[in-house]
Amino acid sequence: MDYKIGIRREDKNEWEKRVPLIPEHVKKLKELGISTIIQPSKIRAFSDAQYENSGGIVKENLSECQSVFAVKEIPIDFFESDKTYIFFSHTIKGQKYNMPMLKKMMELECNLIDYEKIVNEKGFRLLFFGRFAGIAGMIDTLWAFGQRLKYKKIDTPLNTIKQTIEYRDLDEIKNHFKLIGEKIKNKGLTDSIKPIIIGIAGYGHVSNGVQEILEVLPVINISPGEIKKIFEEPKKNVLYKVVFKEKDMVEPISSDNNFDLQDYYDNPNRYKSIFERYVPYLSILMNCIYWDLRYPRLLTKEFAKNNYEKLRRLEVVGDISIDINGAIEFSEKATTPDNPIYIYNPLTKKVTDGVEGEGIVLMGIDNLPCELPKESSTSFSNILHKFIPKIAKADFSVDFNRCDLPPEVKKAVILYHGKLTSDYQYIDKYL
Repeated sequence: MDYKIGIRREDKNEWEKRVPLIPEHVKKLKELGISTIIQPSKIRAFSDAQYENSGGIVKENLSECQSVFAVKEIPIDFFESDKTYIFFSHTIKGQKYNMPMLKKMMELECNLIDYEKIVNEKGFRLLFFGRFAGIAGMIDTLWAFGQRLKYKKIDTPLNTIKQTIEYRDLDEIKNHFKLIGEKIKNKGLTDSIKPIIIGIAGYGHVSNGVQEILEVLPVINISPGEIKKIFEEPKKNVLYKVVFKEKDMVEPISSDNNFDLQDYYDNPNRYKSIFERYVPYLSILMNCIYWDLRYPRLLTKEFAKNNYEKLRRLEVVGDISIDINGAIEFSEKATTPDNPIYIYNPLTKKVTDGVEGEGIVLMGIDNLPCELPKESSTSFSNILHKFIPKIAKADFSVDFNRCDLPPEVKKAVILYHGKLTSDYQYIDKYL
């Protein structure tokens, strides 16, 4: 039997060059009796010719494919009845902007598998772009920091950093950062900005990507409790990095209780933020945490307004998580690679694109991995292609309990024959 899968062309914006499956793995699937039909694209990180040379079929119409893979959300008019779609649907939080898409899939009795919910037996995600969001986010935030210092007429080696999209690839980035690191070691940093302390909220895949870039520079790791002490004798030839975990960011509202991580996850309403005590010491803040309305914010507009003089050191916030008005409440909008940053003025609440003016710079690009499309797609495809044979050969006509999908994938089935599966019944209230 000839099995066929489809790969949809990404067209959310001009920057989205990623693919879920690279040509190398299309070739491997072909050897297993699985054909890949891929829509043509002029911007994709891998060309149509590369797919054809690997045995793929470049064609606009994917109707003959039972399963279709994509990266980002799929337009409503693309779906066909009784088909299986695998992509980041951004529906598991009941995201309002994607409920019409979900409704359409339900009407057409589609199956929906969401990469975000493909996890191992310990609940850890297996498919993600987080590392590359962290890498690109840190580069772009350091670029923003350098541009802000340049605007203030402060000269440092960091001023030569470029945006991620201006580099050829990750190797070129790391080589450039090594040169910058040597200059920091040899020349040091201006007294007016030292110590440069970079705070990282979170310790998952995104945070690891952030730290991967920082480790190329001369960095000293410190704990949250050491921040104040650094100011007594700051070194001029290094940057400081501090990672914040949940116990550093919140505490129980009741003084009778001790911090308990599982209790925090289960009952976040019992906790309050204490993160604001660290913020005045930071030069850069990287937000890498998962957040929803149940959890305390890292930074509120009220705190920024009432303590603006104390926040003068905080030049840039790299909001990689970019929940609008979320953990960073003054994240007013998502940005794009061609207009990546804006200034938020806590006193007037005014937002101004660029680095000039009074306030805090915010970097909020919402699809950062697309700035490293080849590397991020290759990493993603390395995992995904292993699941594809069983997805392609699965019988989706049977009852869900009898559908022979890998257990990791079965946990990620949000819709089956157009109906919410048991684990995702809660989404119904958002529809």
